[in-house]
Amino acid sequence: MSLRDSLDLIKAVNPEGGQAVLEHEIMAERASSLNAAEQRVAKAMAALNGAQGADRAVPLAEARRAVWAYFVQRELIGFRRHQDVISAFGITRDVLNGLGAFHP
Repeated sequence: MSLRDSLDLIKAVNPEGGQAVLEHEIMAERASSLNAAEQRVAKAMAALNGAQGADRAVPLAEARRAVWAYFVQRELIGFRRHQDVISAFGITRDVLNGLGAFHP
């Protein structure tokens, strides 16, 4: 095989196109993962808001776990500021104060 044949083969395979497809799939997976984490936060915060008194311990722990995982997922994607989602989901101070106080 000559150098020209190799170059023609590389052009036919179009490695740039393959990389674009892979990057697109990675971005779609990131979005899907972030959406799943977001849904867990919404569910956990709803459960916490519905809990009263001593029954609040388990939902509080679950909310902390969900929020922590969501923040990690956001930071992996590149979102460093969480203030908007804190207010959008109504994440309370007791949830935020307990982040990192558990072992996931």
